[in-house]
Amino acid sequence: MRGGEERQTVTGIRKKGSGVRQWLVLDGRGETEVVEAGKHAIMRRTGLPARDLRILDPLLSYPSTLLGRERAIVINLEHIKAIITAQEVLLLNSRDPSVTPFVQELQARILRHHQASSSSKHPDHHPDPDPDPDPDAIKILPFEFVALEACLEAACSVLENEAKTLEQEAHPALDKLTSKISTLNLERVRQIKSRLVAITGRVQKVRDELEHLLDDDEDMAEMYLTEKLSEQQLEESSSASSMNEQDEEDIDPRTAPEISFDAGVPVVGYEDHHNVFNVHGRDSHGTRGSTYSAITKQLDVEELEMLLEAYFVQIDGTLNKLSTLREYVDDTEDYINIMLDDKQNHLLQMGVMLTTATLVVSAFVVVAGVFGMNIHIDLFDSDKSGMTEFLWTVGGSAAGTIFLYVVAIAWCKQKRLLE
Repeated sequence: MRGGEERQTVTGIRKKGSGVRQWLVLDGRGETEVVEAGKHAIMRRTGLPARDLRILDPLLSYPSTLLGRERAIVINLEHIKAIITAQEVLLLNSRDPSVTPFVQELQARILRHHQASSSSKHPDHHPDPDPDPDPDAIKILPFEFVALEACLEAACSVLENEAKTLEQEAHPALDKLTSKISTLNLERVRQIKSRLVAITGRVQKVRDELEHLLDDDEDMAEMYLTEKLSEQQLEESSSASSMNEQDEEDIDPRTAPEISFDAGVPVVGYEDHHNVFNVHGRDSHGTRGSTYSAITKQLDVEELEMLLEAYFVQIDGTLNKLSTLREYVDDTEDYINIMLDDKQNHLLQMGVMLTTATLVVSAFVVVAGVFGMNIHIDLFDSDKSGMTEFLWTVGGSAAGTIFLYVVAIAWCKQKRLLE
């Protein structure tokens, strides 16, 4: 039992070290299969370089990315990490609960696409003798565009739902903060603003990726995987047929080599067209990649452009909604700052009034201190003055203090130190 556990541990360490991961593969018929493959196996299967696979690594926090390559499309949009080829889709994090609805939707779309393609290739009725195609007929999207549309719709829907949820939470919290400024309300608004900044950055990145693709026709042309695969197969078949025809010409007795003797050594000479064939064969093999790229650049990208523009408009609307919410948050912050500044001004005015009152009361205290000294004046002589004179003295001092306070406040208002 212990030996089995050790073998499992060693196997797990080996898989972890070699980068073996579980991929969910969806083929063109909608069938799914879980495959454990390493980085090099995926590179051979999709033709992607290692740096593109690094984008899908869940341990690395890469931003949203949408790349078109020679044989595959790399998608890293929110919770979707996938590789799309002309015949299958490879999902990396298929066990994530947030990805399960997307897998079901993608499988349903692929099934509908397969049924539509099958019905178009094998119609039940006889074909129309008119060779001209019907302009009103619905064109079936290529397999890679069906998968790409599902990925874009899932990513844009997730961002739109998060933005809508945040908006529903933000407005009541901001209104409550406006009516009552408290530590709890300020903390709630701070958390909402942090989420708003994070969601805005994610939406902006997806929008930038779509805008970059729409601005570059060559990048969009790279995503026509089915067309490129068909052109490549057609080119290979034509090359194979030309080579077979040339082989038939080579065995023609009229083109047999002529043997001559020069200094006793037989020399074989071929006609020029055989040498031309050799050169042509090398050129066709060496310039296949350049011809392939030229075919890619000549593709019409209007179909993909319309698809991307639809989701660009959707993600741009989400970004505008978040921008409007950000403006509302900023306006609320400005209003709160104005309210706090107004309260601070009232506190400063109260401080000025209290300081002035302390000053004039100090003058009254000085008078009381003078009377408290051991001096001889008529006010302290009971024969010359009584309670009446004492009360007049105290009342006059208080009146003088109030008069000084009123004068001081009036001067502050004249200087606009107080409202």
